[in-house]
Amino acid sequence: MKNTALTHIHEKLGAKMVPFAGFNMPVQYEGVKKEHQTVRNAVGVFDVSHMGEFLLEGKNALALIQKISSNDASKLAVGDAQYACMPNEIGGIVDDLLIYRLKEELYMLVVNASNIEKDWDWIEKQNNLNVSMRNLSDVYSLLAIQGPKAVDALQSLTTVDLLSIPFYKFEVGNFAGCENVIISATGYTGSGGFEIYCTNDEVAQIWESVFEAGSDYGIQPIGLAARDTLRLEMGYCLYGNDINDTSSPIEAGLGWVTKFNKEFTNKEKIETQKREGVKKKLVGFEILEKGIARKDYPIVNVHGDGVGIVTSGTMSPSLNKAIGLGYVRSEFSKFNDEIYIQVRKKQIKAKIVKLPFYKG
Repeated sequence: MKNTALTHIHEKLGAKMVPFAGFNMPVQYEGVKKEHQTVRNAVGVFDVSHMGEFLLEGKNALALIQKISSNDASKLAVGDAQYACMPNEIGGIVDDLLIYRLKEELYMLVVNASNIEKDWDWIEKQNNLNVSMRNLSDVYSLLAIQGPKAVDALQSLTTVDLLSIPFYKFEVGNFAGCENVIISATGYTGSGGFEIYCTNDEVAQIWESVFEAGSDYGIQPIGLAARDTLRLEMGYCLYGNDINDTSSPIEAGLGWVTKFNKEFTNKEKIETQKREGVKKKLVGFEILEKGIARKDYPIVNVHGDGVGIVTSGTMSPSLNKAIGLGYVRSEFSKFNDEIYIQVRKKQIKAKIVKLPFYKG
């Protein structure tokens, strides 16, 4: 079990620590609901240093990224970030990821912790273009500082004008006394904020500075449990739940990051799905009766016949209602369609709704 550079701080703060993707991670501090609302209304700090970071460099770096990514990275200028997925050869998804263009011929890929080794091997296998690859996952730390008060809480720590960084853009500069820190206007919560990339030997200093600077803004540490409820309210996919090696980008509702104006792995099959439709779709649903959907619960029709499966579910702290994501047969995927969640011997009524659940 790996530790992040901040594990000792989480333990000192009394966090409940759990194994996650091979790491010893804080799942909660004071409680999921309280932490969730802190991010929605003020500012919270997540240690997500378990995520992986790869550097791809060289004149063919863009060509390699275009080959492995569903999205069109040629649109990226230096200072831009992009969400994408990596299709596999059978129509599923190797992983979803963020792509950062750091310099003209230098890119950073940020991948899920559980897939670091798998992703590295996959990209290396595709790399017949002599692109230099460096895996910095064990060297870099990542803090997600999220919430509507993030700008106010952090501005005193940097000369970079945080308000001037648009969504999915980043700056590299001095932050909390550390040089060459990536300050990225990205996140996984839907409440704004920044993601801070720094080295492991800098992150404790940055963590302490962030909490000192944010003390007047209600800043709190936030665990992975609230990260999950926050992302689910936004309808964001979680790899291993809502997307995996067998779910295609079109089935998963990721057509918006799948561009067919270039070549990429398994483009032909995915483009056929886009054109002809798919047999199943990932949908959001709201439960209309008492009960909570959990991963792998069956989704059935009014007659009790199986029509799909739940991939993620929770009680939404912001909306105070049970919500979830799941794959259903396409004929049951229209908004307001009635479905039922099989919870043990009971069938609980739900309806398909438009994402995101949380409108802000």
